Amino acid sequence: MRTTRHGAAEPLRQRWRVIGIPVALLSVGVVVCLAAALLIGGDADTRRTATESVADAPASVPADSGSPTAPALATMAPTRTPVTSRPPSPRRAPTPSAAGRPRTPANSPRSPSSTPHPESAASTAPLAGRIKPGIRYRGVATAYEAGDGNGACLYGPAGDLMIAAMNHTDYESAKACGAYVRVRAANGASITVRIVNECPLPCAPGQLDLSQQAFSRLANLAVGRLSITWTLLSPAAPGTLSIRYKTGSSQWWCGIQVIGHRNPVATLEVRTANGWRKLQRTGYNYFLAPDGNGCGRAIRVTDIYGERLTIDGIVLKPDVAQPARVQFARH
Repeated sequence: MRTTRHGAAEPLRQRWRVIGIPVALLSVGVVVCLAAALLIGGDADTRRTATESVADAPASVPADSGSPTAPALATMAPTRTPVTSRPPSPRRAPTPSAAGRPRTPANSPRSPSSTPHPESAASTAPLAGRIKPGIRYRGVATAYEAGDGNGACLYGPAGDLMIAAMNHTDYESAKACGAYVRVRAANGASITVRIVNECPLPCAPGQLDLSQQAFSRLANLAVGRLSITWTLLSPAAPGTLSIRYKTGSSQWWCGIQVIGHRNPVATLEVRTANGWRKLQRTGYNYFLAPDGNGCGRAIRVTDIYGERLTIDGIVLKPDVAQPARVQFARH
């Protein structure tokens, strides 16, 4: 007779229920967790990639120009390109500084070329202006009717008409007045003249406007313009210098002039109660004391070489050349 073992099967099914249900639930939970993790991670990666790709888009592309959507941008390569608001502007190469280019000094003659003396002109004549000793200047000579020889320097009539007018630039507000220059033409002829006048513009730097008498020693007057060179001289025996007060001078205002000096005059001073006072030179070759302080007292004159001559005994007498019995040394 068959015996049905119901008692053994039931406990087995009960054990499967006890064990299987939790295992199944656990398996389902694991699957659900994995799916959720994958879903969340994928969304995050998608959002991050899309954000980076949008940031990487070229700035020249406007935001509303139909650019790809975020999912499509998410497939772009992850390599980042630096973003700039605008391309850097090209920089021009620097223009060479004016300091790097040779320049002609503002106070050097433009047309004449000069040849320095072996000894520096600056050291031998520290107070010289544009016209310096030991330098050969190049220019042109022209001629003018000198009349009695008077000119812008206001020396008055000249007994010797070997005179010249200095061009405006080298005249330098009367600093050239009374200077002796040796003029040499290309044909070898030469002459010494004294500067008593100014040749106004357009007379060029280096140009000398000679009296007709002086020009004719170099060439025929019909030539008109003559190429020359000239140098500053310190002549051998010009006599002694003189002092003259300008017409209208008094104890309240005076103008003082030096006449017959061997070397160009650089400064003129008058003695006052407070010491020596330097006077301002005018373009008409007088040194002025506009308030009269020092007028009629001792005078001190300095040439371009720095030699000083103190002159006493000159009375305040207008328009009279008074001998000073002194002269600058020869150089």
